[in-house]
Amino acid sequence: MTDPKPKQKKPRGVARLLDGKCIACGARCQSSCPVNCIEMTDTGEPIVEADKCIGCQKCIKICPSTALEMFFTVEEQKILAELAALALPVEEEIDPEAAVLARKLAEYRGVWVFVEQTEGEPAKVSWELLGVGAELAEKLGVELSAMVIGENVEHLCLEAFAHGATRVYLMDAPVYYHYRTEAYVEASCHLIEKYKPEVILMGATGMGRDLAGAIATRVGTGLTADCTGLSIDEKRNLMQTRPAFGGNIMATIMCDKYRPQMSTVRPNVMPMPERREGAVGTIIRDTFTVPEDSVLTKVIEIIRDSHSKGTVDITGAEFIVSGGRGMMAPENFALLQELADELGGVVGASRSAVDAGWMPGDRQVGQTGKTVRPKIYIACGISGAIQHLVGMQDSDMVIAINRDGSAPIFEVATYGIVGDLFQVVPAITAKIRSLKQAKH
Repeated sequence: MTDPKPKQKKPRGVARLLDGKCIACGARCQSSCPVNCIEMTDTGEPIVEADKCIGCQKCIKICPSTALEMFFTVEEQKILAELAALALPVEEEIDPEAAVLARKLAEYRGVWVFVEQTEGEPAKVSWELLGVGAELAEKLGVELSAMVIGENVEHLCLEAFAHGATRVYLMDAPVYYHYRTEAYVEASCHLIEKYKPEVILMGATGMGRDLAGAIATRVGTGLTADCTGLSIDEKRNLMQTRPAFGGNIMATIMCDKYRPQMSTVRPNVMPMPERREGAVGTIIRDTFTVPEDSVLTKVIEIIRDSHSKGTVDITGAEFIVSGGRGMMAPENFALLQELADELGGVVGASRSAVDAGWMPGDRQVGQTGKTVRPKIYIACGISGAIQHLVGMQDSDMVIAINRDGSAPIFEVATYGIVGDLFQVVPAITAKIRSLKQAKH
């Protein structure tokens, strides 16, 4: 009988900063170090005290720019080479903290989408989220569920099935008829604590933003707002992409130590899933209710917003003609209105045009305005700052008209016209008008 191969501990090494890689993210590495061996310079770069470092790699894992690496001495490198050559069993040290975290995270499974509704009328963004939710659920190998809260809203369960959900958690009671933060937070947290979903998606609407923040605070988890992309990494973390630093970069945010992982997404950012007529699923009715007396907010009267004739909902338009600073003056938007009228579309604007007072705020497309997904988006005199691109880059077709051939808008345009918009736009309008007249 042969003796078992002796186990040898694998060298842990020490953390070391790579020159020119640190982005001064805010001392994440320092806060993650369990032995306080990292100090920060005035410029926000870490200094690692090698004699204190225990090689736990926590600072390396949390660094968003991979600016830290593990350094091994010549002797340690020799041991690593010997272990690799001899295939000796290596005694891996188990991090008790990591083991406890892994067990905690494993309790949460499933992707949930909150179905927003007002007096039984659903918000379209809820169905859009079921589309991306199905993709996430497939990658995680879990079930896609919807969360429906209201009164007399069971019909929304059937709609949720038609848009991809296989399970719906339903809370139907008079106290939930009108949206009130206290009642909906209590109901949502009850379901979360009882069924432990891994991911929760909500629309970045007035209701969604209010409810998501309150829920995340109550259950003690993270929340990423206004996401433009969602995916799953190899550790089951939700990769949440959104504009950061005023829209100048796209940041990917992860909540790797807390569950559920929560995100809000604007309407029209995610594609609408194909509706499956006759789809069925499981409805789980929960009888939990919030006593009316405990809800401090009371709905006395609902005053409908009477939109003026000039107010337009650009988010649902199939054709949008937008103008930017290149329009030079508010009266020049009449050119765009003529083109939009011929196309049966609406006129939009960039933030610079709205800030200048040339167009009302409800026409603004971009990060701080509306997110649109029309069939055709015509950008006139818009340079294409990232803040604007975030709001329209998912259009089926983008036509850019700009005198500057190097403008960023051409990078996302399907077709680009380098020229004077005051000549190009009227020519397009006249051509479309003549084609329509020829048909008649």
